[in-house]
Amino acid sequence: MTNESPDPASQPLPARTSEAALYDVAKDLAGTRILSTSIGRGQAARWLYRDRSDAQITLWYLDQFQQRLAIADHAADLNASPSPASPDPPHSLSIICETDLPEDEVDLALIPCSVRGEAELQRDLLQQAYTRLVIGGRLVTSVDNVNDRWLHDQLKPFGAKISVRPSDDAVVYVLRKDSELKRQRSFECEFTYRFRGQTISAITRPGVFSHRRLDAGAKALMDAVTIESGQRLIDIGCGCGSVAMALAMQADGVHALAIDSNARAIECTRRGAQKNALADLDAQLTCDGDCQTPASYDIAVGNPPYFANFQIARLFVDAAKRALRPGGHLYLVTKQPEWYEENLVTEWHDIRVIAGKQYAVVEAWK
Repeated sequence: MTNESPDPASQPLPARTSEAALYDVAKDLAGTRILSTSIGRGQAARWLYRDRSDAQITLWYLDQFQQRLAIADHAADLNASPSPASPDPPHSLSIICETDLPEDEVDLALIPCSVRGEAELQRDLLQQAYTRLVIGGRLVTSVDNVNDRWLHDQLKPFGAKISVRPSDDAVVYVLRKDSELKRQRSFECEFTYRFRGQTISAITRPGVFSHRRLDAGAKALMDAVTIESGQRLIDIGCGCGSVAMALAMQADGVHALAIDSNARAIECTRRGAQKNALADLDAQLTCDGDCQTPASYDIAVGNPPYFANFQIARLFVDAAKRALRPGGHLYLVTKQPEWYEENLVTEWHDIRVIAGKQYAVVEAWK
């Protein structure tokens, strides 16, 4: 989650290298039912919408914040261009945030990738996109590495002829689907961990923090918190729900809410809560850090990502301040506690740093 707000009036950002290269190839391929992912603002899908008056295009995101940015940019495009007198009804662009690519059959699937992307998520999306294609449909995928071998190798199991379209700073691959996949790989994982005498099961998928394992920062965060019967807990940026589930099991009558901007994180947390019989643990999709009942929670916990110049950390802090009741307790795990010590002093009190080997936990009172 981040603390920026989508601004339709802002200057449009250029497309990422691999997405621009992907569009340059896809614009010459036939298809009116189009499915696209994006590593940016959805430029490839939006440009195809501009080009094709008869196309039904779905632009998919896993993260709600990225979806909102693309929606804002698309609205700015529409406002900047005069509307046709009688738009063709089939002409549409749907920008969605869901756990998986929609099941509808498509003629053309676009999957831009990056060398900095999560490998297992890219494999998952490539397989999903290929299965959505009708026989004769085309998968177009790209990567910002002119010497790529990795992405090319991921396409071989599909059994289709791979057409290579290199450019100066990216490479694009085109596959024509001639048959259905004989076997689909599952990328889901279930792992167990123990905390204060309890064995807990977590379900994770690619794109969810943290996939296939319990994160060391999450463990440090759990260790720092003591929860009492009947208390209300909010886990901000819950990922797979490992922290919320562990803490909710420590006392009777604990109500827990887990929030995240990632649709799969919410799905995994809900499934984990069901598997561990935690009927009073709910999960809510939000990129704003909003909760259902502000100023009502006793404890807020979070494990903010360590990038974006503390913008995401600021969102976590602000979300906790809205969620907690007066006297509520905040715990955030970090490798850089100095930022919190410097920035929480004006609105929080009794700030304390619990030092650990790899991580520190910052504790504060509202």
